Amino acid sequence: MTVPSVNWNYPTAIKAGPGRIKELPELCRGLGMARPLLVTDPGLAALPMVAGAVQACRDAGQECGIFHEIKGNPTGRNVEDGVAAYRQGRHDGVIAFGGGSALDAAKAIALMAGQSRPLWDFEDIGDNYLRVDVAGMAPVVAVPTTAGTGSEVGRASVITDEAAEVKRIIFHARMLPAVVILDPELTVGLPPKITAATGMDALSHNLEAYCSPFFHPMAAGIAIEGMRLVKEYLPQAVVNGGDLQARLQMLVASSMGATAFQRGLGAMHALAHPLGALYDAHHGTLNAILMPYVLKANQHAVAPRLEALARYLDLPEPGPAAVLDWVLRLRETLGIPHTLAEIGIDDAQAERVGRMAAEDPSAGSNPVNYTPEQYSDLFRAAIRGNL
Repeated sequence: MTVPSVNWNYPTAIKAGPGRIKELPELCRGLGMARPLLVTDPGLAALPMVAGAVQACRDAGQECGIFHEIKGNPTGRNVEDGVAAYRQGRHDGVIAFGGGSALDAAKAIALMAGQSRPLWDFEDIGDNYLRVDVAGMAPVVAVPTTAGTGSEVGRASVITDEAAEVKRIIFHARMLPAVVILDPELTVGLPPKITAATGMDALSHNLEAYCSPFFHPMAAGIAIEGMRLVKEYLPQAVVNGGDLQARLQMLVASSMGATAFQRGLGAMHALAHPLGALYDAHHGTLNAILMPYVLKANQHAVAPRLEALARYLDLPEPGPAAVLDWVLRLRETLGIPHTLAEIGIDDAQAERVGRMAAEDPSAGSNPVNYTPEQYSDLFRAAIRGNL
């Protein structure tokens, strides 16, 4: 099957297909960038794909800089340092290059490039977004190298406030990148373990958006098809990392998940956010481990939706339980740990995690309104493997 190379414009301009990274200098120029700052993580910064992207821009006459001081769970300090690099280099736009952490940090740097207020003033609470000086925001070209977060089509960044030990969502509608490059060749070198964890993150976005109680039929339609793509292509991408068709379809599923969660997320993310802040654990891995525990807890509230999903995914003996069984089989196939204990998380802070989860914005769109105590119980179940 030929791997497609196509353009579309929803929810932003997207250039999808093998080799599309070659268009990066032209796309930057189209956004008025003469001095872009490429923002990535330390691991990618050492790889030829980043050096090639920077050199391509320089060969096109653009004075491209690079900033890569970003943690796996990006922090406010990372954003501040990036903004300092942006201003010092007199840059005029941002290339967000990498996985979810790099993309989130890059979008926050682009937001903050011309602001006078501190970052936390733009946390997604009430109408804080009205504080943003839109004229001070920098344009962004997003280039994801993992298929999971979908941050390339998101209007927010999740940034860790280290002082408070909490993840905060920074939001403005214009944080949505102007152009996205979905080039599967950039994901070919992703190790199977990371391919699996990020792919399960894409599934979590689609699944939680699909189960949200809020009315957004377009998001629900996108989510259900995103899950079909994960079912069909994630195992292939893990087994054969060079399968460009599987890699492209997973990039698409990832973007679909982040588009769909305009409808909301849920308890998986409400728990994953505090766990990422407190334990600095990989976000996709957390969602992958938490998924069946949350799915089972929510099952009674979304039974008709899960039954429809089971039919759409062509699962055996369609019904709500079939979706849970599929998730468990998929995790086992991909080598995802069954418990949080397997990644070094214990229940010493169970009460604190429960309180943080109940207060997390994602909790507001879970199909069941859990108390802090119930979130603590869910957390303990995921530690001990109690399904």
